[in-house]
Amino acid sequence: MTSQTDTLTQFLRSRRSIRRFTSDPIPGGVLADILQAAVYAPSAHNLQPWRFAIVESGAARTLLGQALTLRMSSDMQAQNAPQSEIDSRVERSLRRIAEAPVVILLCRDTEAVRADQPEETLMGVQSVAAAGLQLLLAAHAHGLGGNWICWPLYAQQETTRALGLPANWQPQGMVFIGYPAEQVKDKALRSMAEITLTV
Repeated sequence: MTSQTDTLTQFLRSRRSIRRFTSDPIPGGVLADILQAAVYAPSAHNLQPWRFAIVESGAARTLLGQALTLRMSSDMQAQNAPQSEIDSRVERSLRRIAEAPVVILLCRDTEAVRADQPEETLMGVQSVAAAGLQLLLAAHAHGLGGNWICWPLYAQQETTRALGLPANWQPQGMVFIGYPAEQVKDKALRSMAEITLTV
């Protein structure tokens, strides 16, 4: 293994999900570079179905938080969760959305398909996920931490209405990005023997 390959491999292995950030702002040029790197991800048919909504204003964050936590509360109530647990999750979720230096909503353009087939939809979702990972790696390269959040999947329509997104921008997830305010931890991984099969 060459030194350059070894350096890249170690870089890929060093990425971790970061949930606590400093209050330091991310320079606009850095954010632009991260987004530009994300769009070099592969996509099915090269349709590039990813769309990025950068949630900046306090008002937009409030509306997004309300949309997500109202749906969360409803789902938890339907599962008979204790009210104290619901209140705690809502409070924590609203705080995280408010405190994250940058919130990027990852969306799929529902019109970026070749045919009206379930497989085409799934390929679009996979393509957006590839761009999301590339975005996280680009953030890591800039010394930033990131965390992939799946909450919008449970409240796609609510999220779209809250942020006034175009009708064809279907929320798939969101990423919190900022300078880390916590130490990274070792990652517990399954063994290669458990997850690979030679056929």
